[in-house]
Amino acid sequence: MARLTNPILPGFNPDPSICRVGDDYYIATSTFEWFPGVQIHHSKDLANWDLVCRPLDRASQLDMRGDPDSCGVWAPCLTYADNQFWLIYTDVKRKDGSFKDAHNYLVTAPSIDGPWSDPIYMNSSGFDPSLFHDEDGRKWFVNMMWDHRARPLLFAGIALQEYDHEQKKLVGPIKNIFTGTDLKLVEGPHLYRRNGKDGTPWYYLMTAEGGTGYEHAITFARSRSIDGPYELHPEKYIVTSKDTPLNPLQRAGHGDWVETPDGRHYIVHLTGRPTTQKRRCVLGRETAIQEAEWRDDDWLWLKHGTNVPALHVDVPGERDDTDYWSEQRYDFTTGDLHKDFQWLRTPEPERIFNLDNGALTLIGRESIGSWFEQALVARRQTHFSYDAETVIDFQPVDERQFAGLTAYYSRYNFFYLTLTAHSDGNRELLIMSSEKSFPDGKLDYPGGPVSIPNQGKVRLALTIRGPELQFYFALENEQLQPIGPVLDASIVSDECGGHAEHGSFTGAFVGVAASDLNGTARQARFDYLTYRPVHDKTDRYEV
Repeated sequence: MARLTNPILPGFNPDPSICRVGDDYYIATSTFEWFPGVQIHHSKDLANWDLVCRPLDRASQLDMRGDPDSCGVWAPCLTYADNQFWLIYTDVKRKDGSFKDAHNYLVTAPSIDGPWSDPIYMNSSGFDPSLFHDEDGRKWFVNMMWDHRARPLLFAGIALQEYDHEQKKLVGPIKNIFTGTDLKLVEGPHLYRRNGKDGTPWYYLMTAEGGTGYEHAITFARSRSIDGPYELHPEKYIVTSKDTPLNPLQRAGHGDWVETPDGRHYIVHLTGRPTTQKRRCVLGRETAIQEAEWRDDDWLWLKHGTNVPALHVDVPGERDDTDYWSEQRYDFTTGDLHKDFQWLRTPEPERIFNLDNGALTLIGRESIGSWFEQALVARRQTHFSYDAETVIDFQPVDERQFAGLTAYYSRYNFFYLTLTAHSDGNRELLIMSSEKSFPDGKLDYPGGPVSIPNQGKVRLALTIRGPELQFYFALENEQLQPIGPVLDASIVSDECGGHAEHGSFTGAFVGVAASDLNGTARQARFDYLTYRPVHDKTDRYEV
């Protein structure tokens, strides 16, 4: 056993679903509008995790063009039964208002590497679905139910319905088995079966409540029958930070439970690590782990004695942080995009980028604020402080063509150092900024324009030191120099994503983008991208 510091999956990795197969552990997390869909990490020891696949990688499984920010893939559930993996997921087409239009699907695979099947449509009655495999061979689909008629809350409870895999559809009646507690907003259900001390089986239901902000919690309940009634845990909430505002792990909730081969028990859950006096979670919602134990009362409890998530936890393995603190240089010479990168929404990446001739070439499409087709390729911000740098070769003809380096959260929330041109065709550098506080999501221009020669590559860079972001540029064979003022890096966070803490669900990215609003698909070529983690005084909770 060794002690690690939470989180185990730093950066944007929310809504963890954990599955053990033999000695192998897998965690599936939400990806929202980022493609390919669903991240699955693998570990042998619960300490060291490696991203092994994103299974939703083709149009037949997932097409998110038009999905608004923080929609797309919500709360996947990964299970293993009948010698195959089962992955349930939601594609949310609308988030605001009385309707969610949340479509739930199932895909399967003989191994975690695939091949993953085309999806089976389940229903659209709610989100956060999971699949429970009972000991008698029956399979049960559970999800939160959405009621568009209700005022003010639209969360109607947890629905249970049988799934028939031979018919590949849900069958039989739908029953509301749990309406939650006074914390409200019940979602994220997972069902389990476990024998009690007297040998009689219990069905356990783990749910998330309190929204996704600072009131978030994991609720636990049990019943002798799968369809209830369910009685609440003596603590109600077995993991929460809602009553401990100074705990380093905040927004704790939405979890899942796993047992190790030697009989130890762990809960994985989402969390956020706020920084600045405004409590902004710049790294988004992350995955943490807590050791738990089953007590003589047949209830699951956190082992350290309270329901407040611990920063430091004992796990079977000792974490190696070498790669986490190493500079990553992506030189785009292998012909394949590195697994750290994703793009937005589209299942047709060939329309927005290619890796020909040893560079990443972006094909200018719609604006950086588009919900349909934009050329933006980025990786997660996983450190509170870091440096990023790229070299761009781009020949814009006017102000409607621009490409460059971006610190990005959503269409209403980014900083973007662009290489563009004035209306006279002369190249210039310009910083674009879109912040929640800016009216109607319109752009601000906090830096530039800076005139540059019409020929030659340009080096673009940014540094983030906790809440401070500074852009830089350099012409060929010259040193980097700052451009624009120091910007508030904490804006690129859930709390400033356009819907505050209960409606913005992703995390900060850094990457490159290109737009051609003239419709001529002008290309921008990037030689490399570096991401260099930096130890800084803001890193008091750094893993």
